[in-house]
Amino acid sequence: MISRYTRPEMGSLWEPQNRFQKWLDVEIAACEAWHELGAIPAEALDVIKRKAAFRIERIDEIEREVKHDVIAFLTSVAEHVGPESRFVHMGLTSSDVVDTALSLLMREAADRIIAGLRDLMAVLKDQAYAYKHTPCIGRSHGVHAEPMTFGLKFALWHAEAERNLKRMQRARAAINVGTISGAVGTFSNLPPKLEEIVCTKLGLAPEPLATQVIQRDRHAEYMTALALLAGLIEKIAIEMRHLQRTEVREAEEPFTAGQKGSSAMPHKRNPVGYENLSGLARIVRSNAIAAMENMPLWHERDISHSSVERVIIPDSTILVDYMLHRMRGMLKDMHVYPERMLENMELSCGLYNSQRVLLALVQSGKSREDAYLMVQRNAMESWRTRKPFLELLRADAEVVAAIGEDALKNIFQLDHYLQHVDYLFERVFGA
Repeated sequence: MISRYTRPEMGSLWEPQNRFQKWLDVEIAACEAWHELGAIPAEALDVIKRKAAFRIERIDEIEREVKHDVIAFLTSVAEHVGPESRFVHMGLTSSDVVDTALSLLMREAADRIIAGLRDLMAVLKDQAYAYKHTPCIGRSHGVHAEPMTFGLKFALWHAEAERNLKRMQRARAAINVGTISGAVGTFSNLPPKLEEIVCTKLGLAPEPLATQVIQRDRHAEYMTALALLAGLIEKIAIEMRHLQRTEVREAEEPFTAGQKGSSAMPHKRNPVGYENLSGLARIVRSNAIAAMENMPLWHERDISHSSVERVIIPDSTILVDYMLHRMRGMLKDMHVYPERMLENMELSCGLYNSQRVLLALVQSGKSREDAYLMVQRNAMESWRTRKPFLELLRADAEVVAAIGEDALKNIFQLDHYLQHVDYLFERVFGA
C-alpha cells in the first residue's frame, strides 16, 4: 500500500516479518500440542522453541528455487532448529498454517480498526453536542427542505457508526477461527484434538469443516464490513464537501498555516482531504467485491483466492485505519460558520414553511388538493420574484381568510422545527 496512506501501526502488521512470525506462532503451537499428546519429546520441543527462527532474505532465496512460500519458510526454520525440525509441520498442510495465521492477522487488524472507529465516534458525539442547537437548513435533492440543526448531522453519523461498530465486532468473530486439519480437512494424519489444543492456545475457534482452507465467506463478511465502514466515511466526506462549496460555505475542513489550495489560484481552500477519503472508499468497496469472488473454489480448494487476498486484505485494513484517523482529525478541527447557516436558510425566502401552511389550510377545512394548490401558487411566485413567502401569503385573500393573519405569522417560527432535537439525541445517545 502507498506509504502516505499507511499508519505505521497498521502497516507493520502486514510486513513480511510479522506475517512469517504468525506462521511460526502457529507451528510452535502445533508442536506444543503434539507434545501434550505425547508425539514430541520434551527435549525436542525445548530445542524447537529456543531455536525456531527465520530470515526473510533466506526465505526469498529458497522460494526462488522451490516456488513455494511455505516450504521456503519451513526450510529456513529448519536451518535454525537443526535435527529436531523433523517434528515441525508434522501432519499439517500449508493452509493450516497460512489460513490460521491470516486469522490472527485479521483479528489484530480488526482490533485496531475498532479502536479507531471508537475514536471517531467520540468526535462525532462531541460535535453533535457542540452544535446540537445550531440551526441550519435541511436539504433534500440538494434543495432547501425544512430547518434542522447542524448537530443532528453528527448524531446521524454516530448512529450509523454504532451499527458499523457492531458489524466490525461480528466480522472479527467470524474470522476468529483456525484450522489444523491436514490435507482436504479430514484429519487423516493428525487427531482432531490437536486442532482444539492449537486453537485454544491461539484464542481461536476451530473451523467446523475446513476442506483444507477456512471458508472464504468469513473473509467476505469481514471485507464487506470494512466496505460499509468506508461507506460511512465517504457519506460524511461528501456532506462536508458540499458544505464547503463557495455557494454554501457552512463548514470546511481544516486549512492550516502555510497550506496552499491551488498552484494557480492563491485564494483557493479546497476540500481535498474529504475528496481523498471519497476516492479511497471506492478501493475498499471494490476489494469487498473481490472478496466475494474468492468464495467459490475448485473442489476442496485451489489457491485462486490467495493472490487476491495478499492485496485486498492488507490494502483495505490499512486504508480504513487511515481513513478513520484522517476523518477524526478533520472533524475535530473543522471550521464551522453558524452565521452563514442562518444566511443560507433565508435564501429560499421562507419557503421552508410551506408544509406548515399546507397543514394549517387542511385543518381549516380545505381539501388537501385545494390547500396544496393555494400554497404552491404562492411558493412558485416566491421562487420567481424572490419576494418573501410570508409577504405573498399575506397578500392572498383566500389564504388569509382560511388561516387568519396572526396564525399565519405564527407558522413562520423557527423554534417549531427544533422542538424535538432533545428527543432525537436521547434516541441516539441515551438519556
